[in-house]
Order: sequence, then C-alpha cells, then structure tokens
Amino acid sequence: MPKTRLALLIMFAGSLAACGESSTLQVADGTGPSPRLPEPNKTLIPTVNIAPAIGWPEGAKPIAAAGTQVAAFAEGLDHPRWLYVLPNGDVLVAETNAPPKPDDAKGVRGWVMEKVMDRAGAGVPSPNRITLLRDADHDGVAETRTVFLENLNSPFGMTLVGNDLYVADSDKLLRFPYQPGETAITSPGTKVVDLPGGPLNHHWTKNVVASQDGSKLYVSVGSNSNVGENGLEAEQGRAAIWEVDRASGQHRIFASGLRNPNGMAWEPQSGKLWTAVNERDEIGSDLVPDYITSVKDGGFYGWPFSYYGQHVDVRVTPQNLDMVAKAIAPDYAVGPHTASLGLTFAEGSKLPAPFSNGAFIGQHGSWNRKPHSGYKVIFVPFEGGQPKGQPVDVLTGFLDSNEKAMGRPVGVVIDQQGDLLVADDVGNKVWRVSAAK
Repeated sequence: MPKTRLALLIMFAGSLAACGESSTLQVADGTGPSPRLPEPNKTLIPTVNIAPAIGWPEGAKPIAAAGTQVAAFAEGLDHPRWLYVLPNGDVLVAETNAPPKPDDAKGVRGWVMEKVMDRAGAGVPSPNRITLLRDADHDGVAETRTVFLENLNSPFGMTLVGNDLYVADSDKLLRFPYQPGETAITSPGTKVVDLPGGPLNHHWTKNVVASQDGSKLYVSVGSNSNVGENGLEAEQGRAAIWEVDRASGQHRIFASGLRNPNGMAWEPQSGKLWTAVNERDEIGSDLVPDYITSVKDGGFYGWPFSYYGQHVDVRVTPQNLDMVAKAIAPDYAVGPHTASLGLTFAEGSKLPAPFSNGAFIGQHGSWNRKPHSGYKVIFVPFEGGQPKGQPVDVLTGFLDSNEKAMGRPVGVVIDQQGDLLVADDVGNKVWRVSAAK
C-alpha cells in the first residue's frame, strides 16, 4: 500500500473515533416489549465509540447484584467465549476468536472496522480449542484444566446428545465421541454438515443446541454483512437458525431474517426455542435495539429489509416489501447496540430472587453508540413463559472510570451447583456468580 494512502487511512480511522452522533434516549427506552424506535439517523461517518480492551487489574472484579457475589471460577484463559456444562459437572469453554476472513477486510470500511475490532480486543488469533474445567471439590474454583479438543476452526457452540458431542466450528458442524468423565478427546471429529464460511465470514460465530428429544440440532448462522451491502447472494443460508436432522445431517431453515443470532435456549415453561439477536448498526445510537425472542418455525424476522417487525430499512436495495409484510416483531428488546450474545434460562439456578424465573443475557458491549451500552450481564424476568417487567443488572463494572474495558461478558450458563458462570473474553476469565453468604 502506498505510504500516502496508508497515512490517509490512518487519519480517517482516527477521525472516526471523534465523529458521529450521540444518543438522545436512554438504553431503558430501547428495552422491553415495546421499545422506542426514533427516526433513523444515518451519518456520513458512522458513530464509533470503542472501549479499548485493557483487562482486569490485579484483584479487580465485576460488581455483583445485591444478594449475590462474584469470584473467578477460572483465570488465565485465552479469549474464552462460550460455555457448556457436561452432565458430570465439568465445564467446557470455547477459547476462540474470528477465523481468517480476508474478504471481510477489503476496502476502506473493512480496513477501518478491522482496526476498530483490534482496539476492542477482538483482533487476536484464535486459540482454536475447547478447554475442560473441573471443580471436583465444589469450592467454586476449577482446580483441573485440560485441553479437551484442539486444532478446531474458531469453535463456538457445543452440545451433548447421549455420547455424541457436537461442536459448531465457524464453517462446519462436527460430532465427537465422548465418554463420561474423560478430560480429553483425541478421536477425530466427523462432519455432520457444512456451515456458511469462507473468506467472507462476517458474523462467524455458530451456536448449536439440541431438541429436547435429541433428534434435531438447531444451529445459529449470522449474516455476512450489516444490511446486505455485500449482496444478497452472499447471504445464502445466513441470518438464520438451521434445523439439522441428527441422524442424516439433512437441514432446513427453521427461522430466518435474524441478523446475528447467538445464544439459544429452551424456555422451561413453554418449551419454546428462544434466541438472542444482534440487530443492525449505523443508523444512530438509539437504533436498532438488540433483542431476545421466541423462534417460530418458518418465521421471518425482517433482516435485512426491515427491523423490529416492519420498520423498513431504506438502505437495503433492492427492497422486498412482500418480505417486510411477513416480518415478525421480536418479543423483547434488550437495548440498542448492547451486543447481547449469551442467553440461558434460570432453570436449576440457586441465585436468590429476583433471579429465579427468567433469562440471563451476556451483553458484550457497543461500538456504535455514544454513550456506551451493554458491558454487563442482565436478567429478564419471565412469567408464564414470557418476559415480564424490566431487566435487572446481574454483573456490572466491566468498564473502568476512563471507559476502558476491563472485561466483556459473552457466554452464560448455569452450572451443576446452581451458580451462574460467565465467559469474559477480554478479561480471560470465567466468573462465577453465586448467592451471597
């Protein structure tokens, strides 16, 4: 790259941090079953407000909600992002980051966004492994740590059905044989089905959960762009949740129009599948709220043509008003640009009220909002299988007084003891939230 162009790009990237609009609403305004949706505010230069990743100072930790306490379950990990608890209580943690995706960084916008992600702590190479953590003496700290699976390709979701462990890599769903109690798997994995990947793999994380009878697997696949700017042909099979037949590997689109679904979980009272979805960027600090929603078989949720039901996104060309008319509004907003990723229900939790019936959500934190949003774990109360009331903060304090990120919460899960585990991929820890003693 010529030096003059490089200098201009550096100047442009630096100017982004100082430009863009600011919020006129509170995060709470974009939260709940009927969030406020102001007019879009698309600026020439998008709002960029990075909280630089710095990690936790010695002895520091998040702030736990009243009636609870927080401590490190495991430390010194390498970008821990997602969690899964095995039936014997062992905890699997996916140590992972984005795979190489050279086409995603093309052009000025791609180059700038790559620098933005680097500053936010997302630019390190992927460890490409799953680590097993064991707390055999049940003191709340994992004393055993082993490499459970390695040489993967940006692994994320994990689920066990019988003695088959399924891992969602960034480009395929794999099956591994598992024996209860083992601390490492050395057998090669078997490919169940290819997943959308390749050199343009914008939202690379893939999650997987099993149906309650174990016959089907549900795999989340994020979009390949913000709002289809790479062409709709690049979105084939994306912005969707797949249903995969476990025996044959045959798959179908279970639900679509979900820009970037990550967390998936079964709501214990209704038995419905719920997901946490990151909505679109670059139309203002107050748009569009991320959300959690029940997922209807065959449902279409708007992306890229519309947001939050049938609010048309005029940036998308060609438009498709027939699809807009089919768009389902989500059940519950969780704030604009909060990057809500983790989702688990309180079933089995021993945390005190008000955390007994509802959903825990890991909010990774914003880059496209002034002031910041997210950077915490929240709890959405449920009643009768539906959200009821306002969210409650579970863990806060991930940003320091200078708005730098000491940590960023991602995956959340209830462990065998009824405590909440939280993967912190900037702090390189897994936090354990338990009832205060």
